[in-house]
Amino acid sequence: MAAAAPISPATGDFAERESQLYMRTFIRIPVALARGEGVRVWDVAGNEYLDFFGGIAVNVLGHCHPAVVNAVTEQVQTLIHTTCLYYTSPQLELGQLLIENSCLDRVFYVNSGAEAAETAIKLARKWGKHHHNGAYRIITAENSFHGRTLGSLAATGQPHYHHDFAPLPAGFSYVPYNDLDALQAAVTDETVAIMLEPVMGEAGVYPATAEYLQGARQLCDDHGILLILDEIQSGMGRSGRLWAYETYGVEPDIMTLAKGLAGGMPIGACLAKDSAAAFEPGDHGSTFGGHLVSCAAGVATLRTIIEEDLPANVRQVGAVLGERLAALAAETGAIQEIRQSGLLIGIELHEPVAGGVLTHCLEHGLLVNKTSDTTIRLAPPLTINEEHVDQAVAILGTAIKAATAD
Repeated sequence: MAAAAPISPATGDFAERESQLYMRTFIRIPVALARGEGVRVWDVAGNEYLDFFGGIAVNVLGHCHPAVVNAVTEQVQTLIHTTCLYYTSPQLELGQLLIENSCLDRVFYVNSGAEAAETAIKLARKWGKHHHNGAYRIITAENSFHGRTLGSLAATGQPHYHHDFAPLPAGFSYVPYNDLDALQAAVTDETVAIMLEPVMGEAGVYPATAEYLQGARQLCDDHGILLILDEIQSGMGRSGRLWAYETYGVEPDIMTLAKGLAGGMPIGACLAKDSAAAFEPGDHGSTFGGHLVSCAAGVATLRTIIEEDLPANVRQVGAVLGERLAALAAETGAIQEIRQSGLLIGIELHEPVAGGVLTHCLEHGLLVNKTSDTTIRLAPPLTINEEHVDQAVAILGTAIKAATAD
């Protein structure tokens, strides 16, 4: 694997152009990617990288998987867009796959995870107005992340995201994650739903305990309210099961999906049980929701995950990755904690050097992510093997040693 230069002249050109054109909402990593195949990508200078970030858990089949490429190509050549005012096969086919392989009964398509969260919030409020004495408040977790639109941002339990956008929509309460007593104490007559991530991804990969998620389900049953599970990062096989809720033995009333749902194409979805599907014509809509090309990609992605039993690969390779990281922690003494759910991993460092680790990984041909100054996040494709794991951990070890020595 070729070592990557920190910033090539071509990357500098990209940075200069971006500074003149783009609203500065991202802190860019100094590399301009041009091509991808499987678990690897190449930049404009021809440097090769092993991708253990996967487009923020999006590229579940890796880059340019033939099944997705073929499905998208065929759909683009056939029909690109019609709106949801007409019947189309890709929407129905993806919906059938989702319903047949989950505990939910109905689906609504959108374009992103934030929109899926917005849909879930609206759906819960409509249900509460007509089925729970007008209840409207939703309890979410501190440090949760549900999106950046105003509604999903209000649901996000991270105040530093809120400050510049107040006043946010009212009706949300935040409680500590994995604290069942706090969750129970927060329920009032105005509560319509509890909205949780089975694995908190943006916070740094914090899986729920079985006791917590099962307790949340029981709490909802006891009070006759809805359980909304945000599986935007944890779904599509990443946990080692098709849906993370399966690992806990609970069923949500509403579930949100996005990221890996279409193997790299933009899509989101809100699924609900019949008992919670309160929408009527005119209540919600999306011009591009259920876009034919994205739905075709979703069919190809979900079929591949199921037919090739990629969750089994996640369990097997994920266990190896966990073992390798534990050995690295013992070797370096620089890792405080490893938090893992399948192929979603948070590596907590003793020192605030995550930025340096990311840079050193980039220079040695590995793409990772940091969620804080002390946390490295891994979200590789579900198709990785043990050879990829060994390569990644070797580079990560080199990067951690270099960053802690700087």
